[in-house]
Amino acid sequence: MPSYLLLIPFLPLASSVLTLLLGRRMGTRCHWLPIITVLISLVCAIRAFFDVLSGTIINHDIYTWISSGDFRVSVGFLVDQLTAVMLIVVTSISSLVHIYSVGYMKGEEGYYRFFSYLSLFTFSMLMLVLGNNFLQLFFGWEAVGLSSYLLIGFYYEKTSAADAGKKAFIVNRIGDFGFILGLFLVFVTFGTLHYGPVFANAEQAVGQSFAIFGMRFDLPTAMALLLMCGAIGKSAQIPLHVWLPDAMEGPTPVSALIHAATMVTAGVFLIARCNPLFGLSPVAMNTVTVIGAVTCLFAATIALVQTDIKRVVAYSTLSQLAYMFMACGVGAYSAGIFHLFTHAFFKALLFLGCGSIILAMHHEQEVGFMGGLRKYMPVTYVTFLIATLSISGVPGLAGFYSKDEILAMAFASPVAAGKFAWFIGTLVAFLTAFYSFRLFFLIFHGEFRGTTGQKAHLRESPAVVTVPLMLLAAGSVGAGWFGVPEILGGDNHWAHFLGPVLGHPEVHLGYLTESLLMCVSVLAGVGGILLAWYMYIDQPGLPAELADRFPKAYRILRNKYYVDEFYIRFLVEPVKAFSSRVLDRLVDTNVIELVVNGVPRLIGALASRVRRLQDGLLPHYLTWMGGSALFLFVWMFTR
Repeated sequence: MPSYLLLIPFLPLASSVLTLLLGRRMGTRCHWLPIITVLISLVCAIRAFFDVLSGTIINHDIYTWISSGDFRVSVGFLVDQLTAVMLIVVTSISSLVHIYSVGYMKGEEGYYRFFSYLSLFTFSMLMLVLGNNFLQLFFGWEAVGLSSYLLIGFYYEKTSAADAGKKAFIVNRIGDFGFILGLFLVFVTFGTLHYGPVFANAEQAVGQSFAIFGMRFDLPTAMALLLMCGAIGKSAQIPLHVWLPDAMEGPTPVSALIHAATMVTAGVFLIARCNPLFGLSPVAMNTVTVIGAVTCLFAATIALVQTDIKRVVAYSTLSQLAYMFMACGVGAYSAGIFHLFTHAFFKALLFLGCGSIILAMHHEQEVGFMGGLRKYMPVTYVTFLIATLSISGVPGLAGFYSKDEILAMAFASPVAAGKFAWFIGTLVAFLTAFYSFRLFFLIFHGEFRGTTGQKAHLRESPAVVTVPLMLLAAGSVGAGWFGVPEILGGDNHWAHFLGPVLGHPEVHLGYLTESLLMCVSVLAGVGGILLAWYMYIDQPGLPAELADRFPKAYRILRNKYYVDEFYIRFLVEPVKAFSSRVLDRLVDTNVIELVVNGVPRLIGALASRVRRLQDGLLPHYLTWMGGSALFLFVWMFTR
């Protein structure tokens, strides 16, 4: 195995440890080590990509991690087409976020700690995508969860940030419980957790079933659905989506790195990597498709009325992740990873653009206090416009190619829920363009609605912030050119590249049908843009009028369908009550306390009584000795 592959994950790890230990002494220069190491990782990742492109696939065990009986797991690397793409995504976005953070986090208390956590996250995500077995994937899976908890709760003295970190950690544990059960089932079925033998023998699970409590379950379906639980939690799909919007309490670079471009895509990566298992179960495929479609529409409708700049983009992330789920659900895994790739650039750009705006607004995040910023922030304006056009599916930009590929594959899919996914995806394309340009117009057009003090300090962000924005803008335009479809004169190099790992369904829609589908999706995006212009530029009083006319619908969307309130009422409060009344009062007080404190008290009471026998008086000792001897004599001769 080439030695440079080891540098990709372990340089960020070394950087994290050294920055945490020495960062306080290094002061404002502590960012140099994390930045340099992640840039070296990026260079090595690019080299790995070109090695894979030339036909070099690496599957190498570095050392044996666990060996117990028949159970053997190693730490190893699998570098194939899918891994190569993920390495580029993780290291490139992480590098730009590291650089951007120098300007955004300047002067923050715990500056060195922030960069240490960023490097820890980068290491964790790289180990997740590089692993050649499920257990190493799970190690990276939990490590990115830890990193996310630390970064979301970076402002740990702020109650809302600390609560958001805990919420993300706990909600993901629910999904991970199913994920662990899935790993157990994989090992019991195949006798190993290494990808190679599991996927090679996946067909053997077809037709097998098992019984629990008298109920029989199809083995491939159960295996896929349990693994999917982890993906639902990490990629924030219904019903485990509630942690992601609250995660916006973390610093904006965290939102861009973890909650838009990399960590939240781990669930999509898991399903794509396990495509030989998911492909065995039509039930699992339809479930993934329906969950993706429902989440896609659910999140898009909520984003229509949110006023916190980062929360709008957060719900957009939920919706775009759902597009990837839909693609995987209809068997178009390469299309899902294609959207993962393009989404990383335009969504990171949106979040970092939000950060640039928040800096200019002195950390104001309500769009109601913005407006007219284009004349003060020209670079942020242009780059934000590019990202907004890309996510809206405007032809020629990255988001258009990947979104259109998903919709075409959904329409042509033999999966039962395919047409349903296409309809929802097309509808959400309209909604996405609308709420994205709603945000854009409210921020950059019209009159400034903030305070006089805020207006006096409005200016463009420094180069350390704007240069990453420009680089991401280039990616938001050009990342989609790897997958230009044949109907537009391309060769869809993306599908051909990922084909050996993910396959690509044969689609025969015909030129006319495919052209009509493309026109429908483009018209949906253009329609959303025009409606946003009409409502927020031409008729700016119309949104408030509609909110007054339909107050119930507005309240439902504004309060996110009351899902959080439902969970608090029917899950959180009952669990807290049970913990207080049963676990605390009954189990802890009457059982655990009785054992922990009661046994020592009993021993002490007995000891105090026995101690009285040791009074130091010889007649008493002789009496006890004589009495004991008499007892032994009588006992021996009366047996």
